[in-house]
Amino acid sequence: MRWRGQRESQNVEDRRGERRGFGFPFPGRGSGGVRFPSGGGSAGRSGGIGIVGLLIILGLMLFFGLDPSVLMQGGAPGGGAGGGFPDIRLPQQRPDVTRPPAPGGEGADIQRPGNASADELKSFVAVVLGTTEDAWTQTFAQFGQRYREPTLVLFDGYVRSACGTGMSAMGPFYCPGDEKVYIDLDFYRELRNRFRAPGDFAQAYVVAHEVGHHVQKLLGIADKVEAARRRVSTKEGNALQVRMELQADCLAGVWAHQMQADKGLIEPGDIDEALGAASAIGDDRIQKQTQGYVVPDSFTHGSSTQRVRWFRRGYENGTLQVCDTFNTDKL
Repeated sequence: MRWRGQRESQNVEDRRGERRGFGFPFPGRGSGGVRFPSGGGSAGRSGGIGIVGLLIILGLMLFFGLDPSVLMQGGAPGGGAGGGFPDIRLPQQRPDVTRPPAPGGEGADIQRPGNASADELKSFVAVVLGTTEDAWTQTFAQFGQRYREPTLVLFDGYVRSACGTGMSAMGPFYCPGDEKVYIDLDFYRELRNRFRAPGDFAQAYVVAHEVGHHVQKLLGIADKVEAARRRVSTKEGNALQVRMELQADCLAGVWAHQMQADKGLIEPGDIDEALGAASAIGDDRIQKQTQGYVVPDSFTHGSSTQRVRWFRRGYENGTLQVCDTFNTDKL
């Protein structure tokens, strides 16, 4: 991804080093603690922690006032299952785009922050956030709406949010209460080493997915899904959450399409990196790695195949309407 020299978003709040004052030594950056994948983690994603460790984390979350569903349900506000399938319709006025914009040429000056310093990573995520602002401002304007930009919070170890106290073990997450995306940059090391998903565009995909949850909030989708989840069983609530997460993957694909069409920042291999990250954090793959078997009814993010399919769909079409995961029988 050609990110150097691009505009950095000013909506970045750096809270790294602010771990004092919480009164409890949560594991911080470099502690070797196991983290959940992008979106906040889900059941079956506790690889290496074990059930005792997971219970400890849940207990600490309750102690510090964090809704455990933020961890279990992927960064969206959780809590019970809703009632009835939500009537969700995406805006339909944007003209279709049938071909994805082509990546840059092979001779491009490739700049990759994979092993970059913390300051370089901060600049990188600020650039990525800036591209999401540009893409979604333009898209919302096409429907006569104003895009309200989220804030990206950098932290290490743990952080206070409107959703309670978040921890690095949760992975990156979006809190709708304060409209902020939270990320410990050390997650990128784990994405590369544990999940075998290297590359700068894999890292950019993580931010774009969480911003996708912000788009869902602005469109009213998050509230409808949450209301629906309160009225159905856990199994049905999980199914709704899967559709929510797959839509965020598709919205990340729409962002990638728009960014390339407007700025030409994507290089050869970038989309493969994003697809690799989407595949690496599929529920089936993580459950297989962590517990040796797969329980589809417990999925909250979707399978590897589904996550790849919906990101690719958003990227290849570049339209909101192709991201309608709530009115399709085929995920």
